Amino acid sequence: MGFEVMEDLRKDYVYDLIDSGKRIDGRGFQDYREIVVERDAIDKAEGSALVRIGDTAVLVGVKVEPGEPFPDTPNLGVIMTNAELRPGASPDFEPGPPDENSIELARLVDRGIRGSEALDLEKLCIEPGVKVWMTFIDIHILDNDGNLIDAAALGAIASLLQLRIPTERYGLTGDDMLSPRETPIAVSIIDVGGNFLVDPCLYEENAASSKLTVISNADGTLSGLQKSGNGGLKQEQIEAMIAIGIEKGQEIREKFLVIEG
Repeated sequence: MGFEVMEDLRKDYVYDLIDSGKRIDGRGFQDYREIVVERDAIDKAEGSALVRIGDTAVLVGVKVEPGEPFPDTPNLGVIMTNAELRPGASPDFEPGPPDENSIELARLVDRGIRGSEALDLEKLCIEPGVKVWMTFIDIHILDNDGNLIDAAALGAIASLLQLRIPTERYGLTGDDMLSPRETPIAVSIIDVGGNFLVDPCLYEENAASSKLTVISNADGTLSGLQKSGNGGLKQEQIEAMIAIGIEKGQEIREKFLVIEG
């Protein structure tokens, strides 16, 4: 039987299961799989975390080094986010330069951090117009069973919560800790036949007509919102999905993140 036929059969199975009020792994529609956050996962990084959501595993490492600021923001530090979809993590990932999926993942994680102003970029300035701290957030997908965005975003903010500025290494003075001011949490919700499911596994993602990723802050405001998929969403559906995203985001924040300062 051909691959495309198998994919269609799998989508029909998932769709019918959800239509009957069930999910593949027995979860409720608004339940996450088990989440595990392991901090300090990379010894040589200034901050790192390994996040597992079910069988999805994402490793995030943050490196910091001095560099030149952008000409239009001479007194602000720099954030650069990159995502690597390792071929060993999924048969759908191919070796080579970043594709549109890795670029989209990196941009969405980056958007949540910037939109929430989690990092005080002025505090990353060493000498205005001359030297600032450049923060590199590297996302590595180890295993893909769906919902990479939520895992990567959680790994990024968990890494930043323990960020150490390597002042001594570069012979500089100043604080060596920079605690984030905000903890943006991404919650991805899919629509399958009018049913809203959080934390979709890979098969559920493939069966969904649309997905909305809601990135919210501790006070319930939004720092990012992205819709994907070919299906349309009505205003009332978007509002309902945003409410779910904010609620689930707060649950994750309270359980896994504590601002240290």
